Amino acid sequence: MKRLSSRTVSALTNLALALILVAVAAVCFFPSAGPASGDVDRVFRRGNLKDGVSLMFNVYWGTDEVYKILDVLDEYGAKATFFLGGSWADDNAVCVREIAGRGHEIGSHGYFHLSHDKLSYEENVQEIGTSAELLSLLSGQTVSLFAPPSGAYGEETVRAAESMGLKVVLWSRDTVDWRDKDEEVCFARATKAQGGDLVLMHPMAHTVCALPRILKTYETLGLRAVTVGENLGEDT
Repeated sequence: MKRLSSRTVSALTNLALALILVAVAAVCFFPSAGPASGDVDRVFRRGNLKDGVSLMFNVYWGTDEVYKILDVLDEYGAKATFFLGGSWADDNAVCVREIAGRGHEIGSHGYFHLSHDKLSYEENVQEIGTSAELLSLLSGQTVSLFAPPSGAYGEETVRAAESMGLKVVLWSRDTVDWRDKDEEVCFARATKAQGGDLVLMHPMAHTVCALPRILKTYETLGLRAVTVGENLGEDT
C-alpha cells in the first residue's frame, strides 16, 4: 500500500480541520441546552481501581520526548492517557497516530491552551469540540475525556464538555514536572501514588529519565499503569 507523503498528510489534515471548524461553529451558533446547571464538581479527580494508577501526559510540546515515553511504556507493558493540545496535534499528526497505534488513550487538552474558566459556554464548546474532533480524526479513537489546561474550569466548561459526551478530568497527584525540572523530585511525587490515582506529567527530559524507575516501583507496589478511561470504569 502506497504511503502518503508528509505534504499530502498535512494538506488532508488541514482540509479536515477546516471542516471541523465549520461543524463546531454550527454547534456554537445552535448549541444544545446541555445538562442542567448545578454542582460544578461533576469532575473526575481519581479513578476506581484499587490496583490501577493512571499516568496523564499533557502535551503541547516535547514531541521527541513523547516518542521516548512511548518506548518506555512499551518496555514495561504500561498504558497511559495522553491529553493532547489541538494546535500541537495539528502539527504532529504522525505522532498522534503513533500514540494511538501503540494502544494508549487520547484525550483533549483543548486547542489553544486557554483558561476555560474564563470562556463562555459557546467558547468552551468551540475550544473543546474542535480539539476533540481533530484528535478523533487523527487517531481513529472516540475522544471522551477532556483535561482543562492548568486545571482551570467553570460550570460552563463542564456543561459544554458534557453536551459533547466528554468527561472533565483533573488529577489526584501532580508531579509539577514542568516547573521543577528534577528527575528525583518527579520520581518521588509520582511514586506516592495509590490505587485509583491520576498522576499528572508532561513530556520533559527529566520525566523521561524518571519514568522507568516509576514504572518499576509501581510493579513492586502491585500497581498496574492503566489508562484513565479504564481507571474511571464504565459505570462513571
